[in-house]
Amino acid sequence: MEKITESTSNYDDLELMSTGEILTSMNKEDQKVAVAVEKIIPEIEAFVDQLTLKIREGGRLFYVGAGTSGRLGIVDASECPPTFGVPHGLVIGMIAGGDSAIRKAVEFAEDDTNRGWQDLNEHQIDNKDCVIGIAASGTTPYVVGALEKSMASGILTAGITCNPGSPVALKCDHPLIPIVGPEFVTGSTRLKSGTAQKLILNMITTALMIKLGRVKGNKMVDMQLSNNKLVERGTRMVMNALSINHKEAQELLMNHGSVRGAIQSQQNQ
Repeated sequence: MEKITESTSNYDDLELMSTGEILTSMNKEDQKVAVAVEKIIPEIEAFVDQLTLKIREGGRLFYVGAGTSGRLGIVDASECPPTFGVPHGLVIGMIAGGDSAIRKAVEFAEDDTNRGWQDLNEHQIDNKDCVIGIAASGTTPYVVGALEKSMASGILTAGITCNPGSPVALKCDHPLIPIVGPEFVTGSTRLKSGTAQKLILNMITTALMIKLGRVKGNKMVDMQLSNNKLVERGTRMVMNALSINHKEAQELLMNHGSVRGAIQSQQNQ
């Protein structure tokens, strides 16, 4: 099978391009990514609806990937608790080679077909949970093996890949396949493929958290107050919601620990 992600770039003689030509050409290619993701919104929607049911029943969401794909899953998982106030164990990102692979590639870690499932089992995964395999190529053994074993165990699965007909696309319940075409630098899937994966992960967890009630109006009312910027953002939310001054709003926010708690404390009086 010829992989779209390995097909030859639409551009050549990159080393002869001016800086402006490189950047303009990359931007032209990047504009294709959102269109490719738009085409699979119905598939993403179907998965999010099933995922939401599982999470409401006490399940968890696991991302399984290697290299860039694994790092993107870890980034998305790590941002859910501070953004939406959910427990750290609700969305879990796993990467071939373990945590050390987040910063530095671990040679051949992604080639172990059994390791992904073993890593999932360290978290006592069961059929209440959900697994998303992320692999631009769609052939990464670490991801393919994890999806295959997850499906056999009755666990809801999705696969994010940019190659239709690949093992990741075939060994999951919900294949999510944005076809972004060849990369600007041939085979460099950290570019368009990685951008498409990031957009889809954003959509999945944001839609999930909204459906779980973690957003009110358009505000992150359960965000963690982990720095001064977020305290100030939360204070302004409370000020606007309750029509009170800055000092009163900040005192309420800090006393109750969240925007939601601060607002509800006054509405319940």
